[in-house]
This record gives sequence, C-alpha cells and structure tokens, in this order.
Amino acid sequence: MSGLKEIKWIDLPSNIDERGVLTSVECGIDTSFDVKRIFYMHHINADRGGHAHKDTDQVIVPISGGFKVDFLDGKDKLSFEMNDAKRGLYVPRMIFIKLYDFTPGAVCLVLASTHYDINKSMRTWEEYLQAIKK
Repeated sequence: MSGLKEIKWIDLPSNIDERGVLTSVECGIDTSFDVKRIFYMHHINADRGGHAHKDTDQVIVPISGGFKVDFLDGKDKLSFEMNDAKRGLYVPRMIFIKLYDFTPGAVCLVLASTHYDINKSMRTWEEYLQAIKK
C-alpha cells in the first residue's frame, strides 16, 4: 500500500512571457503514469473528495484560485494549501482525500491514472478504515 510519504509536489513546466503563462503537463515526464482520465471541479460550493481510490494515482492542480487538501492514511494526516497553477500534488492510490476551503472561482484539475469506476473507491472514512485493515 502506498503511504503519505509518497505524496509530492510536482513543478509543472511553465513558459512565462509578456502574454502570460503557459503551463503544460506531459505523461511520463511530468507524471509517473499515463493519464487515463482528466476532470476538473468548478463553481464549487461544498467540500469535495471524502473518499479514496483502490487503484488510481492522481495529480491535483489548482488551475484557478485556491483550496486546502488533507490526505489521510488511517494513522497520519498531511495538509496542503494549493494556490499555484504551476504546481501539482502527486497522490498515490489508497490515500483518503478531503478538499475544502475553496476560494470563490476556484478550479481544481485532476489527472488520473485509471478510468472512473465507483466500485474501485471507498466512499466513506469507515469503508476506507475497513479496507486498510485487510
């Protein structure tokens, strides 16, 4: 099982000039996995996450605005404030994630290593704790 120690910042390549900033992500270079799914959250008016994935690695990027994220492994917790679109956080599978305190207009992008399958996630803290005991 992956642990909190594997969560790490990824500095995304960004080109800055008088027109603004262009930030890119390349699979196998900026991510350690092939991206199978991309999704983003916007117009957010409640906390997000509150689950863990059995076999999905992710990179979370704050595209606009900011938010906080907690990562839990059943024993320990790591917390981060995310507000730089040039940086993402790599999150391995089997980590419980909570996203909260979204600023108005915040957009959160997630790159995932698998296609979505609700049956491969633990949707509650209790379900997660049962899964990591096995």
